[in-house]
Amino acid sequence: MTDIKRVGVLGCGLMGSGIAQVAAMAGYDTVVRDVAQPIWDKARGGIEKSLAKFVEKGKVAASDRDATLKRLRFTTTTADLKPCDVVIEAVTEDLDLKNALWKELDALCGPATIFASNTSSLTIAAMAAATKRADRFVGLHFFNPVPLMPLVEVVRTVTTSEDTFRRAFAFAKSLSKDPVAAKDTSGFLVNLLLVPYLLDAIRAVERGVGSVPDIDKAMQLGCGYPMGPLTLLDFVGLDTTYRIAEIMFAEYREQRYAPPPLLKRMVLAGMNGRKSGKGFYDYSVDPPKVQDLGV
Repeated sequence: MTDIKRVGVLGCGLMGSGIAQVAAMAGYDTVVRDVAQPIWDKARGGIEKSLAKFVEKGKVAASDRDATLKRLRFTTTTADLKPCDVVIEAVTEDLDLKNALWKELDALCGPATIFASNTSSLTIAAMAAATKRADRFVGLHFFNPVPLMPLVEVVRTVTTSEDTFRRAFAFAKSLSKDPVAAKDTSGFLVNLLLVPYLLDAIRAVERGVGSVPDIDKAMQLGCGYPMGPLTLLDFVGLDTTYRIAEIMFAEYREQRYAPPPLLKRMVLAGMNGRKSGKGFYDYSVDPPKVQDLGV
């Protein structure tokens, strides 16, 4: 059992709203902080839609859906996270932004509060060092879509105490997730292996090894993956992948983490994948068609 009762979430974008949803579904009173009400409204609408699908499929009772929504509270005030037993950060992969928020929270929250980052590429140590509670700082890296993906990487840095790690691991389990322990290296377990694979798929397009749909089909049918790497890149977001690759390349200085020129050109052109309507595929039509990339 976990001793955590109240959960705070910093940021209610796609990941933050998903984390807030699973926390509230697990019975935790959950406070979500973001900068403006329109962002909350979008997040709450997405949560309501997700819960409606669970009810429709018989996975959640209507009464549980209503109880989940009652446990959610949205705010623009960082101080409203003060009573939380754990605060999970899910804002943009910008270390300065994250650390400004952590410093503010460090002065507000009690000594028992655990700080956890959902970062996918930055090191936890780089954030823990900005606070006076490095022993109570962990990574809790969820996967998209959070309500459906069972994995959470629980990341322990060199300063994380055994008690903090134990509490964080138990908390992840209480969300009906299947946690794994990871060391504090950029990319942790999944992205350490996944990012080079995705970047190699882009390099294969650049070099004319195969067409976009053939590369996707080959990896789907040959390896049993649910989607090909280029489709996955469009789903994750090419801009997100580019930022992660830049961070990991700066950390390791290994060529396999360097963003390919094609990825940079696509991001500069605003071709970020599904969210922008165009990436390796054009989503303005149904079904999506292959985008002409001029390679």
